[in-house]
Amino acid sequence: MIELSFFNILDLLGTVAFAISGALSAMNRRLDLFGIFIIAFVTAIGGGTIRDILIGSTPVTWMENTIYIYLIGLVTILAIIFRKKLDHLKKSLFLFDSIGLGIFTITGVELGIQNNLNPIISITLGTMTGTFGGVVRDILCNEIPVIFRKEIYATACIVGGLAFIFFYELGMAQDVIYIITSVTVIVIRLLAVKFHISLPSFYLSQENTLQK
Repeated sequence: MIELSFFNILDLLGTVAFAISGALSAMNRRLDLFGIFIIAFVTAIGGGTIRDILIGSTPVTWMENTIYIYLIGLVTILAIIFRKKLDHLKKSLFLFDSIGLGIFTITGVELGIQNNLNPIISITLGTMTGTFGGVVRDILCNEIPVIFRKEIYATACIVGGLAFIFFYELGMAQDVIYIITSVTVIVIRLLAVKFHISLPSFYLSQENTLQK
């Protein structure tokens, strides 16, 4: 049975947010029931799985605590049942994806610190934890992952990770750091989309591509 510390509660909330994000994404693409469950599952556990493998924590969290499996299943069923209540699926998908991104960034950075990793590595671990589930989701749904597009996605995780390390070094209370970091990531992502802020993209002209 999982210990209900504030950290673990956040991890469960991140799992819920990404499970809903995955389920909505699958329904947007008219996948069948099995497809919806698979996309919800890999979106919810993808980041945490790679996080645990990288720090050598095996079996990974969802294999040791079946509450994650039951929670993902329940959330997916509820998302299917109340799909008509979610009038704007794209907006709902974006919101839950942003929440999951913010929360999972925290868990990755925190576990990096607990394992005495360099701050830069801890931020990288937080970024991977936050983004990997979405990468797998988008690949399975035959889309270019958001992290590789112009949208501010991984950048929000990096800024959130930097904020986490900064306040951690100041000796601020851990629970307060969790809240500040997650809100930072979510707000950056929301503002970036609202005001169309993006990273520059670079590409070859069609003429140059054809010549090659």
